[in-house]
Amino acid sequence: MKRANKARLAQAIARDCGLTVDPDALFDVHIKRLHEYKRQLLNVLEAVAHYNAIRREPERDWQPRVKVFAGKAAPGYVTAKLIIKLANDVARVVNADPAVGDRLKIAFLPNYGVSLAEVIIPAADLSEQISTAGMAASGTGNMKLALNGALTVGTLDGANVEIRDCVGEENIFIFGLTAQEVAARRAAGYDPRDAIAASPALKEAFDMISAGAFSPDEPDRFHALLGDLTGHDYFMVTADFDAYLSIQREIDGAFGAHDDWMRRAVLNTARVGWFSSDHTIRGYARDIWHVPVGAG
Repeated sequence: MKRANKARLAQAIARDCGLTVDPDALFDVHIKRLHEYKRQLLNVLEAVAHYNAIRREPERDWQPRVKVFAGKAAPGYVTAKLIIKLANDVARVVNADPAVGDRLKIAFLPNYGVSLAEVIIPAADLSEQISTAGMAASGTGNMKLALNGALTVGTLDGANVEIRDCVGEENIFIFGLTAQEVAARRAAGYDPRDAIAASPALKEAFDMISAGAFSPDEPDRFHALLGDLTGHDYFMVTADFDAYLSIQREIDGAFGAHDDWMRRAVLNTARVGWFSSDHTIRGYARDIWHVPVGAG
């Protein structure tokens, strides 16, 4: 069933993006409203770093991965729209590079809504829940993806905390600063330039974007976006970058052990019934409405 769902999403990607992807690849899904605190930019920067690593070691046995983005930005949210543009610019270069081939593909699906979510969510292998710790409300996107068998990569924030408690620490990929650590760094006067200088992969990605490697028609297109990160980086993208990069490579290895990944995915689905509508309605019936609750 999972592969059939992935094949259906692959068809949607071919139709809407003109891109052929392998349903057997790791489907890495980031579907959210575009906002800086949701850190789609962190995901894009990691994609650039991963692209560079593949190009440096093309002979290595890389885990094929399809990064799937979808989401809309508020009409006046210029930074969010720049992030969408960057994701699409990076996708255009990566997807056309024969040295990378099927080892990394990036698709930003347009017009995200319920109908598209119904195609994406059952096909996801990995659920991106990487908002800056301390800033995510307990939304339902991570719950829907977990209920459909996607393992979660995320910060210890929002409903990720409850998902971890339900599925077990061994069936979720937690990384990055905690909410308390984010607050402490801000209070101490965090300087993102130190993190950039200390991370060769991040610095290389910054330099490529700044030089127009993904926007040759307009080399300075993303200077304002990079300037915000270099100047203050309120959402700790640079601070969490190396931890995020590291856990993504851990995820590659975990997905490569296919039987174990499937075991973890089954346990993930089985243990998140606490988030189901059935559980919620039973709770309301018992505790709020005080009506009899059926045995099921």
